[in-house]
Amino acid sequence: MRTVRVPDDRPADRRGPRGALTRPLPTLRKRPEGPAGMAGQAGASVHIPKDRPGPLAQVLRRFGMALLVLALTILIVYADSDGYRDAVDDHVSFLDAVYYATVTLSTTGYGDITPASDGARLVNVVLITPLRVVFLIILVGTTLEVLTERTREQLRLNRWRSTLRDHTVLVGYGTTGYSAVHTLMAQGVSRENIVVVDSDPEAVAEASDDDRLVVVSGDATRAEVLRRAEVERARNIIVSVNRDDTAALVTLTARQLNRRAWIVVAVREDENAPLIRQSGADSVVTTASAAGRLLGVSMLSPNVGEVMEDLMHYGEGMDLVERPLEKHEKGRSPGECGDLVVAVVRGHRTLRHDDPEAAVLGAGDRLVVIKTHKPRPKPGDS
Repeated sequence: MRTVRVPDDRPADRRGPRGALTRPLPTLRKRPEGPAGMAGQAGASVHIPKDRPGPLAQVLRRFGMALLVLALTILIVYADSDGYRDAVDDHVSFLDAVYYATVTLSTTGYGDITPASDGARLVNVVLITPLRVVFLIILVGTTLEVLTERTREQLRLNRWRSTLRDHTVLVGYGTTGYSAVHTLMAQGVSRENIVVVDSDPEAVAEASDDDRLVVVSGDATRAEVLRRAEVERARNIIVSVNRDDTAALVTLTARQLNRRAWIVVAVREDENAPLIRQSGADSVVTTASAAGRLLGVSMLSPNVGEVMEDLMHYGEGMDLVERPLEKHEKGRSPGECGDLVVAVVRGHRTLRHDDPEAAVLGAGDRLVVIKTHKPRPKPGDS
């Protein structure tokens, strides 16, 4: 039986090689509802970034405006309390002013307190009547806003789904997923073409509110959650979760829904890479080993480590990129190209730049090259 190695926090005598615990791959079955987590949520929701506050914030803001209008009306009435007549005791107190302002703005108007003097009636016409109109506008506007918010959200969701094609789905918005998204955006991928899937509330809030990305909140091992992210129409899928067994389940589910997408998966242990490939991944990156190799290189040769770090930060210094072969480069050798060629992609094979088969570049080849960004001029430089 094939197994997946996952990091474990139990005592050392229960662990296998390199501190990993061998566990069987969980069967694909419907999981019960549980606490928040990638494998514990049953439902899913789509969070589309908004350019305006939510309905609760709008209601609270308008409620505050209504209170201000009411307070202003109370002050106006109480300042001219001598011009008003109370049917009970002919005296208008502060409480009477509050009562009169409330029933007046709500258009109830019991008639027990009325403006008697000419000045009070003029103030009612010039000030209190416009305040009444403003108060009603605030109430009606708030009611309409609350009633139409769900319809507006549904329309935005339908419009988003109808226009989403060939996008990138990222499963897991942790440190690795965050770096992957920002690398994509640095290479020209618009944030509108990136959909994040995660079940952690903090990750959902960071991706939606801070980075303005569309987020599907839910368990990515469930086909229904991935369908909400329109994974069936995605061109690329990145799986960056914190467990290798979860990564295998997500990859299996995503490959069943989309046979043509390019799936890249991050795993923790080298032993799990073949299983992830069998699950449907096109490319597997072992994050722990990659970080360890970079640490070793940086220890033995700090300059080489610095160059490797530079290559992995797109948009600054040197970038390792893949580009199509240009017309004037056809028939030449990799060394005769304008950029520094590292490898040649021919069909489904990747050839080193010094491979005899790559000595002559032909139509359809793609080049993996190192491009250099010129440093930005400092202020004051001519």
